[in-house]
Amino acid sequence: MDKRMATGPGPSGPRVTAGDMGDDAGYRGERLGLPEDGPGSIAPVGRRLAAILVDWAACTVIAYGLLADGQAVAASNWTLAVFFVMGVLTVGTLGVTPGKRLLNLRVVHVSGERLSFPRAALRTLLLSLALPALVWDRDSRGLHDRLTGALQIRS
Repeated sequence: MDKRMATGPGPSGPRVTAGDMGDDAGYRGERLGLPEDGPGSIAPVGRRLAAILVDWAACTVIAYGLLADGQAVAASNWTLAVFFVMGVLTVGTLGVTPGKRLLNLRVVHVSGERLSFPRAALRTLLLSLALPALVWDRDSRGLHDRLTGALQIRS
């Protein structure tokens, strides 16, 4: 007896792979009209994570030195507030945070223009909640970027 028949036909449901869609899924950013590599392409995940770690470390130093009077517990509470203010001010005006600038990344609107200040504030608020940043789409855009119409690209 064939074991495949004894165990049934296999899982059912809407399981579709990229090959079953009929066309190539393409590279990250292709659906958005961005180049595959180089300036203007979607920022790699590793560089984006490194940039946020640089920003978080800078915010921790600022919180520890200026706001927490050298107390580590108080510094951890202030770090998120400093991160939010830094993100709103730097992304809302320059389109980059210090970590993104160091790693040659920037945040723009999907139209290619600068991200507006209210959108930058909403994006930073969602990023501060962490969960929206952990939900990605096929183009490696976090939910915080999708909801605000933002892209993180190489500069």
